[in-house]
Amino acid sequence: MLTYLSLGIHLARLILISITNCINQLSVLLFMMKMIFLFVAILFLLICPVMPTMAAQVDQPQITRNATGVSLLFDGMATAIDQEVVLDVITDQIIHVIVKPPGKSVAPSESLVIVDTLRRTAGPWTLEKAGDYLQLKTAALTARVSLLSGAIDFLDEKGQTLLAERRRDATTFEPCAYDGDVFYGIRQHFAVSETEGLYGLGQHQNGVMNYQGRQVTLLQYNTTIGVPFLLSTNHYGILWHNYSITKAGDIRPLLPLSAFRLYSKEGQRGWLTSTYRDKNHPETIRLSRPESDITYRYLTDQSRFPDSVDLASSLVTYEGQLESPYTGLHRLHFTYSGYIKVWIDDQLREDRWRESWNAGSFEVALDLEAGHRHDIRIEWLPDGGQSYLGVEWQRPIPDTDTGTFSFDSEAGAGVDYYFIAGSDMDDVIGGYRHLTGRAPIMPRWAFGFWQSRERYKTQKELEDTAMEFRKRQIPIDNMVQDWSYWREHDWGSHDFDTTRFPDPEGMVDRLHNNHFHLMISVWPKINEASSVYTRFRDKGWLYLRNIYDGRKDWIGPGYTSTFYDPFNAQARAGFWDLMNEKLYRKGIDAWWMDASEPDIHSNINLEARKSVMQPAIGSSVRYYNAFPLENARGIYEGQRSTDANSRVFILTRSYFAGQQRYAAAAWSGDISSRWHDMKDQIAAGVNFSMSGTPYWTMDAGGFLVERRFHNPNTEDREEWRELNTRWYQYGAFLPIFRAHGQFPFREPFNIAPEGHPAYSSMRYYIGLRYRLLPYTYSLAGNTYLHDYTMLRGLAMDFPQDAQVFAINDQFLFGPSLLVNPVTQLGATSRKLYLPRGAGWYDFYSGAYHRGGQTLEAAAPYERMPLFVRTGSIIPLGPELQYTDEKPAKEITLFVYAGADASFELYEDEGTNYNYEEGKFGTITLTYHDKTSELRIGAQRGSFEGMLTRRRFDIVYVRPETPQGADTPARVTQTVTYTGKEIHIKLK
Repeated sequence: MLTYLSLGIHLARLILISITNCINQLSVLLFMMKMIFLFVAILFLLICPVMPTMAAQVDQPQITRNATGVSLLFDGMATAIDQEVVLDVITDQIIHVIVKPPGKSVAPSESLVIVDTLRRTAGPWTLEKAGDYLQLKTAALTARVSLLSGAIDFLDEKGQTLLAERRRDATTFEPCAYDGDVFYGIRQHFAVSETEGLYGLGQHQNGVMNYQGRQVTLLQYNTTIGVPFLLSTNHYGILWHNYSITKAGDIRPLLPLSAFRLYSKEGQRGWLTSTYRDKNHPETIRLSRPESDITYRYLTDQSRFPDSVDLASSLVTYEGQLESPYTGLHRLHFTYSGYIKVWIDDQLREDRWRESWNAGSFEVALDLEAGHRHDIRIEWLPDGGQSYLGVEWQRPIPDTDTGTFSFDSEAGAGVDYYFIAGSDMDDVIGGYRHLTGRAPIMPRWAFGFWQSRERYKTQKELEDTAMEFRKRQIPIDNMVQDWSYWREHDWGSHDFDTTRFPDPEGMVDRLHNNHFHLMISVWPKINEASSVYTRFRDKGWLYLRNIYDGRKDWIGPGYTSTFYDPFNAQARAGFWDLMNEKLYRKGIDAWWMDASEPDIHSNINLEARKSVMQPAIGSSVRYYNAFPLENARGIYEGQRSTDANSRVFILTRSYFAGQQRYAAAAWSGDISSRWHDMKDQIAAGVNFSMSGTPYWTMDAGGFLVERRFHNPNTEDREEWRELNTRWYQYGAFLPIFRAHGQFPFREPFNIAPEGHPAYSSMRYYIGLRYRLLPYTYSLAGNTYLHDYTMLRGLAMDFPQDAQVFAINDQFLFGPSLLVNPVTQLGATSRKLYLPRGAGWYDFYSGAYHRGGQTLEAAAPYERMPLFVRTGSIIPLGPELQYTDEKPAKEITLFVYAGADASFELYEDEGTNYNYEEGKFGTITLTYHDKTSELRIGAQRGSFEGMLTRRRFDIVYVRPETPQGADTPARVTQTVTYTGKEIHIKLK
């Protein structure tokens, strides 16, 4: 600074000398003015560059260290918005970040996701300044806070950046209110590597595996589940601690169809041509009109259809051209019900169907060049008088937004998330469960086969069906009773209609005596006409807005109904007391918690849904997504308080972070019985599992059925059989294997006759499911003990192979089995990728294939391509009719050479919680490839009924000696095991 002032003084002296020399000249006055101006300008330019540096030296946040972390208060700084940044150290690998405006009066959200008994296990950590950063360092992680902006970078122990916040700005906190609740709309952007894979976020039906550059809405809706946990191949996760509806990823608003330049089919600018035809006589045009936007998503949009047209009997086409002002990858987002086909430039891009009351969604990717026209044709056949169709689009991601992943939540007290680092993706999920709770081990019977239909209308139907399974010797463990076992008006009472179910206690006893379990459907819904309505209303346990709105359901004449409030602890207890009184005391084994979004009505808009939901703890906007979490909590805590040592099992249509601790599994809702929906379930289920929530299933066969299958011709009947066959093949390798759906009936013997390849294949995979029980149940034990994930995206085990990141139709079941469902009608082979980093054996034949290649694999009608990773040990048990028919005294160990292998065989009593007290047994199996040695470790632990003696038949599979499940296996060696360690040299 002194140097700059000295220079200024020297310039002033030169100017004065010049003035003296020119004193006698007439231009002296003008000259003096010019020199003074020059002096001031030079002085300003010299001093100005140092001003920011001077400000930075004094403009610093206020830093406060405490026992568990640090807070930084940015207030009135030129380089940052006003904010308080709090870092709270949970473990060496987990840091909780909270950022909020300073001194504001917004109440924090109640914490429902994080366990009450959260353990802080962090070792010593340090805090130090380094230039313009404050660094908080643990043994495994560094959180580096910019002292200029407050943005946080997360680095691993080697100093490599894992994730970085983008600088917060005026859009981070948007003041808002609803129903008297004051909060902020919350937005946070992160800089991510464009080469990493991003997964989790719940269950979504768009077929997307890797969420890089994609938009996903975290929302509870039939077939859609929002779980705010993101998992990266760079071995970190973000638990976005927020309960409101949230957009994640590319959060830019979707644009209406009219944002394109549109042209009619005749070439006029400004619209597409919509034509309403008689669907039975397509040559008959009822109406043609211009439409610039297609926005018929909800009941309230139905009035925009032409009054003069009967939609239920119409075929609607939208035709013309579209032209984008942008160049790059566009995405068309469709919401639809009925039949829809989409052509772009005469290429059929989608052909889908969804029943009218349950709209689905899909995306079409388009690579467009600005200013170029493209033909578009949408052919829509509505399915009923009320049908739904909407089209929006997302423009290409601008260069400034590439490498950005964002969260945008409707309501919260501030930015609130947990950053979790790990040595691999399983380790990160372990961190997630450290925060949100372990996943209990489901009862062993739950890993058998389940049979359901919509619905068994009488007690006799259910019992006769169960006995038919036993008669045909098709293995099965669980029968499922769907809804409407109550009297029509009495929804919510949980009372059986005695005209159809005259002896429910006797029914349950007979099922138990024949080695069945019974799951039953329970809705959080209560009709106004129900026998329990007054009790729940008078105690203040109901959302009454739906009653006063007079909104009716679709049963019989229609009944006004509403939902109970699980955010109210007394209501939760009261709901369980009703279940216990009417169902659990009758011997019901498990709970099917349907419509747990809550599904007030499938087709009302979100604002109407929010107006109905009135949680006891705050506004519906703030807590919208947490209803299924609290609903499951009430049932889990209720049953465990009633019967402390009988395992709870809850199957629920909706799910939120932390729900795994309540023994909850999810299913994917009311999907359609179509090939495209079967394929979409693969990415949906895998991403759900990679959200830290390990138990997932779907309706094998699909739920919603086209009318052509009700009374099918020969071609449709054979398609129905093939579709169900392929779906059973896929379902056998999920954590829960369950067949369910609307008519036609879904039992294997009602799908195809004995001797038909469909029947044979379904029998085969049900049987294989039971032989795999030692493998599957061990995975369940590993899930509890070591936070494992049974249903695995390929990136979890092959994070170095970027080719697997976006694969959405293959997955791993456990560490060893590569599952490749067949999702095309008539296919006898399918293309699949064998990840590099391992070799692969055909499960059925033992034929060896190198990794890192794309393969056209055989897929005959009765088999789905299934491969086993080199370095695997797979235990196969005896054939069973039900899971507890006999203990696994004889186990066949398939040992697959090519890499070292390890597998921990887990066993316990199967039905109680004694394993929580350490009453279980494990046997560690290891294989050393270089020496061809198998070690069967000493048995550890104990429990009542544990086997003390068993036989292991070992099948050694090598490239030169292929052996598989469908070949006569040559047992390499047989050993008798008495619990002591055995070393075996394989040949």
